[in-house]
Amino acid sequence: MPGEDKYLAVARITRPQGRRGEVAAEILTDFPERFTAMRRAYLENPTGEPEAVEIESAWPHKGRIILKLAGVDSIGAAEGVRGRHVLIQKADRIPLPEGHYYLWELEGCRVVRRSANGAEEVGTVTAVEPTPGVNLLRVSTGKGEVLIPFAQAICSRIDAETKTIWIEPPEDLLELNS
Repeated sequence: MPGEDKYLAVARITRPQGRRGEVAAEILTDFPERFTAMRRAYLENPTGEPEAVEIESAWPHKGRIILKLAGVDSIGAAEGVRGRHVLIQKADRIPLPEGHYYLWELEGCRVVRRSANGAEEVGTVTAVEPTPGVNLLRVSTGKGEVLIPFAQAICSRIDAETKTIWIEPPEDLLELNS
């Protein structure tokens, strides 16, 4: 999607809701309270840059968010936006406390471990795999892929500015997937 590096999806429109153009949307953010104060967002546009849209009202309903978007005033118009993502600019994301990170921020980070020779490059995070326990970093190395638990005991320092994760892995962790 053009401009995808500037936007984050916070909802996905699933269907029309009511007769006046309201839409039901699946919530994709950990901060659903943001919708009650949000007055402007962007709608995903598969053929180009996302388009700005005014949010006239928003309210929670049965685990989803109901949105009334300006210019969407009928069931037919609501059908026209079905399946599209509601986006915000990355700059408008809710700041997290120190030591907490959005999973998307970890993708592309270099993974480095301390060694007797100083620092040893392990690889690059290609994805973060959510699990019921601790999330796993999928790290591409010169020898293949390694899964590293995203745990404080292993990921000892994260520098978001330089996109570097310093690890102190238990013995043989990096060799498990070799």
